[in-house]
Parts: sequence; C-alpha cells; structure tokens
Amino acid sequence: MNSQNDTVRALLAEAWASWAERGSALAAEDWDRSTRLPGWTVRELYAHVAPVPEMFTGLRAAVLDGRAEVVDGAGVLRAYNRPGGIAHTAAGQVAEAAKQAAEVAEPAVLIARFGVEGPAALDGLADLPPGTTVAHPLLGSVTVGALGEVALMEATVHLLDLVAAVGGPPPAEGALHFTRALLAEVADPAAFIEAATGRSAAAVLPVIR
Repeated sequence: MNSQNDTVRALLAEAWASWAERGSALAAEDWDRSTRLPGWTVRELYAHVAPVPEMFTGLRAAVLDGRAEVVDGAGVLRAYNRPGGIAHTAAGQVAEAAKQAAEVAEPAVLIARFGVEGPAALDGLADLPPGTTVAHPLLGSVTVGALGEVALMEATVHLLDLVAAVGGPPPAEGALHFTRALLAEVADPAAFIEAATGRSAAAVLPVIR
C-alpha cells in the first residue's frame, strides 16, 4: 500500500475510536438528543455512520479486473451530488434507514461497531491495494481507496455533528485537513479559487448535500 492509503486507514481507525470513546461516555438520555441534522437524534447519527463489517468483507467478492470508473473520493462525491444524484434523490431513504437501524441497534452495539468490529474488518482488508477495483451498485466500479476516502470524510463530518450535539473533543487535525482537501477537490477548481480569494461571488458551496 502507498503512504496515502496508509494515512487514510490510520485516520479512519482514529476517527472510529473517537466515536467509540464518545459513545461510551454518553448518558442514556444523550442518545435521544436532537442533532443539528433536522429530525436526526444522536442514536440515529451513530447508526448512520457506524461501520457494518459485512460491507467490508463483501468487497473481496466484488473485486473486478481492469480500471475502475471512479478512482478517488472526490469522484465518488461528484457522482453522488450531481443534479439527480443519490444525495438528492435518496436523502429520505438514507434518513429512514438510519432511523430503522437505530431502532434495532442498542447503543452498546453501535459503540462496538466503531471500537471493535469495524476496525477488525478494516484490518482484514489490509492486503487489498488502494487501486483495487470493486463493483459498486451505483457507480459501476470504484477503487477501494476511493471508498476509504469517503468513509473518512463521513466519519469526520458527522463527528462534527456529534460534537455540536453533545460536546466533546473535535476530530483529529489530520482528519480535518484531509476532509477539507477532499471537499475542495469536489468543487470546480477555477470557481473555488476565485470564490476563496474574493474574486467571485459565485455560489460555490456547499459542494455536497
């Protein structure tokens, strides 16, 4: 594996550990606390972000030959967030899935996914190079590395949502810097530079839903 992939894996494991530690410190009533995501409780946020081991182990069966159609996390996010993309068309389904998962998963189960099961599943894929192509139901095919980048972004962005709801330490600096760079990569380069330097008032943000 290359150093970039090693960094993403390490930051993702660190982010999941933060989720597990924060969850272990929550009082029973905190799990029902509202978050800044309309209609989402802390428990539903945990259920949405929690790594499901089966998703990782299933990657081996999905390995394909040849170059992937989407090769990095920015490409995944662009595809999801384009007009008519899943970020727009399936937002309600994503929220409902989180609610259903939260109803059947006790807090201890959700904490274990972040602290034990998810990291073990991630370790089990350590031999898969980041450029490995896997089939994807929405993208056709994507690299393992691209999926890891998006997983780190999700864990970081939603950890900020969690902190806003119940307090606690912010995400690690490495995760914040990586996520910032990834989101900037999603934007049109010229439009982002012009807006960031005050040369344009064009609506560049948000880049994802």
